[in-house]
Amino acid sequence: MTDLPNIHADSLYAIDEEALFKTPDNASPVKILLLYGSLRERSFSRLLSEEAQRLLQHFGAETRIFDPRGLPLPDAEEPDHPKVVELRELAQWCDGMVWCSPERHGAMTGIMKAQIDWIPLSIGAVRPTQGKTLAVMQVSGGSQSFNAVNQLRVLGRWMRMFTIPNQSSVAKAWLEFDDNDRMKPSAYYNRVVDVMEELVKFTLLLRDRKDYLVDRYSERVESAEQLKQRVSQRN
Repeated sequence: MTDLPNIHADSLYAIDEEALFKTPDNASPVKILLLYGSLRERSFSRLLSEEAQRLLQHFGAETRIFDPRGLPLPDAEEPDHPKVVELRELAQWCDGMVWCSPERHGAMTGIMKAQIDWIPLSIGAVRPTQGKTLAVMQVSGGSQSFNAVNQLRVLGRWMRMFTIPNQSSVAKAWLEFDDNDRMKPSAYYNRVVDVMEELVKFTLLLRDRKDYLVDRYSERVESAEQLKQRVSQRN
């Protein structure tokens, strides 16, 4: 450690390849939560989420779609509001998420942001989103855009999630669904298949290793200093 004078040697570990490459021991299906960002009766972000759910189930995932109707604005109610409790329990239940928002005024919708804002970075000692996977999608009424998915990626990073490389942006979404509310065959549909397949692969790869992958030197140092302070106080 002579070349690293600022390092806390007791908190800097070698990379544990056994932990990284161990054979997963969890044989249960991956659990995916889907959030969409519109309250319209015929919501294309909801229809796209439902299409994604069918694909996820085909790939062996267990899924839940959260219905945002009745969810209050952040801070307008206490966290014990039934819809908030439901959302937070689902956030803890899942191994990964799909966020799908319409683009409105060049951004994600307020409904989408409210759902994410109600999921805290921590609940007691539990971090509901840390280490979970995330896929992002958007629908647009006009030409193709990536404003909403780009914003969702920023939020995913802030929520300490592994956001997969692929994404879906469906332009003129009103043309992409038939009278039975099913997505028509198209390059857009093929991309949604790609995204859901990739999400399941990454979730299977990461879920048994996420605790190790998000174990941080800075947090180990902080814990060590807190312990030292407690010992000093006793003395």
